Amino acid sequence: MLKKRFSMMTVLVACLCAIVVTLGAIFYSMERITGDALGSLKFLKTLVLVREKFVEQPSDGKLFDGAATGLVKALDDPYSVYLDQQSFKDISNVTEGFFGGIGVVVGKKENNFVVVAPLEGTPGEKAGIKAGDKIVQVDGKKTAGMQLEDVVAMIRGTQGTEVELVLDDNKGNERTVRVVRGDIKIKSVAGEMLPDSKIGYIRIAIFNENTSGEFAKKYQELEEQGMQALLLDLRQNPGGILGESVRVAQYLVPKGPIVSVIDREGRKYTEESYLEQVKYPLAVLVDHGSASASEIVAGAVQDTKSGKLFGTRTFGKGSVQTVYRLPQNTGLKLTTAKYYTPSGRSINGTGITPDEVVELPEQPTKDIQLETAENYLRNLQK
Repeated sequence: MLKKRFSMMTVLVACLCAIVVTLGAIFYSMERITGDALGSLKFLKTLVLVREKFVEQPSDGKLFDGAATGLVKALDDPYSVYLDQQSFKDISNVTEGFFGGIGVVVGKKENNFVVVAPLEGTPGEKAGIKAGDKIVQVDGKKTAGMQLEDVVAMIRGTQGTEVELVLDDNKGNERTVRVVRGDIKIKSVAGEMLPDSKIGYIRIAIFNENTSGEFAKKYQELEEQGMQALLLDLRQNPGGILGESVRVAQYLVPKGPIVSVIDREGRKYTEESYLEQVKYPLAVLVDHGSASASEIVAGAVQDTKSGKLFGTRTFGKGSVQTVYRLPQNTGLKLTTAKYYTPSGRSINGTGITPDEVVELPEQPTKDIQLETAENYLRNLQK
């Protein structure tokens, strides 16, 4: 009898030890993976309580989407965001050059949602929306306190439907604009020879996955037409894919660094140009709507003195986002690094001041920025 009791006690102790060891292993693993085992347990306990005790049965998908959204929101970074299935599809479409909406790129600056740039030929541009306009309301809902992706999601929608925006022109003047959404197809690159000159003109509207190929093709066409100087227009260009901007810059700046990217560990990666020498005199047009990838090109041109910048101060977005694919066709857009111009400048929040500042009047009768840059190149050819 005593032997039987001893055996049962041995088994019980062994089971308890196994449980302690298992819990310890779980706790240790959570500590290794998350860095905060107690915090992880708190999250899991909250999840269990919500699933089991909330007055209505919640959707697991909705809970997990909400948890991921809140996790990224806690970073307090306007450019980092969890992408649900629709958002992930939308961001993929933008890089491919088409998406639904009104054709304006929105950023966050000083807690305001600001139009970085309206894209050419889109409903937003035709409705008179301008770079620098603050978005105060969307369809009657105030944007204050929202996340950037929430504002973007409200503006986007089905082709043919209408969205109402209340805008502030940065001078305290509010206006209401109603825009019918369209099927936005972006032509990244356009160009021509300027009349009565040997100056080639190339306009880049956005840096999507087609840009460098389209630029190379247009550049070659203009060379065959006798180009002896280049005017590059990056105004109202909200940026896009970093690698595409680098490949464009490789046509424009001499051998050496184009942009340096530095991550949280201080690791530095530098994109280079291998051009032995600048081929043509170069003028670049920029403005408040020139951001991100377009600022990489402008900064490289200015720092290497391979050309001259004309226009107004750029937007000032000097961070790099990486898009990660997650299960169930969702994703994560995360700020993973900051970038620096060849001289080591960070333009984040400050932008780039052109070599020659040329302001456009509120109601311009002609494009004096383009005219000034063109005259500069003409004088170099005399």
